Amino acid sequence: MSDNVIEMRNIVKNFFIGTPNELHILKNIDITVKSGEFVSIVGQSGSGKSTLMNLIGALDRPTSGFYALDGADISELNDNRLSDIRNQKIGFVFQTFNLIPRSTALRNVELPMLYSGISVSQRRKRAQDLLELIDMGDRFDHRPNELSGGQKQRVAIARAMANDPAIILADEPTGALDSSTGRLVMDIFHKLHREQGKTIVLITHNNELAEETQRVITLRDGRVVGDETMREQVNGGS
Repeated sequence: MSDNVIEMRNIVKNFFIGTPNELHILKNIDITVKSGEFVSIVGQSGSGKSTLMNLIGALDRPTSGFYALDGADISELNDNRLSDIRNQKIGFVFQTFNLIPRSTALRNVELPMLYSGISVSQRRKRAQDLLELIDMGDRFDHRPNELSGGQKQRVAIARAMANDPAIILADEPTGALDSSTGRLVMDIFHKLHREQGKTIVLITHNNELAEETQRVITLRDGRVVGDETMREQVNGGS
């Protein structure tokens, strides 16, 4: 059994296929991420990293190539099974938080577990534990409009952890935050990696943040042009 959580081979993604406007966005991408790694994917606008993120997150399918997520061949799955994979295997953290406005922090964290059929008492207990883990134990009953940007992102991270996913996929998670708040959010990712052994894939254009991770994969014009192992960062980059 491979210890690769993500295995991509010869991934191609085209849009407007067969038309004069056909776009070749990803060109023969080869990427592997092992269980427990903290990896960043960097690239300028137009490099293809958003398209790659959608493929990693099973939000879209490649035009050709092989992609296995935690041992499951994505190309072989129907839409319903892909939805299950997203819920069970991937914890998403987005720049825009994507919290439900009328629900409390606790209910937002419980939501992925609701779709997984976990009992009320179990999901309430796990949501409480996760919020306490990211220092939001005093905000259980607060709705998003009662939280700061950094607090919203911490709730989003707790929600991403709800189903104990194979990977946390974070897309520009500090992009909407000031530098000091963004630092706190990155520290939480380091904590989850260090103490929980979480596999984290960080999509970012910020090279300084990327250099805090164990590996930096660089995209340019739809190709991987770099895959650099960084020094082990065990204390939030400090």
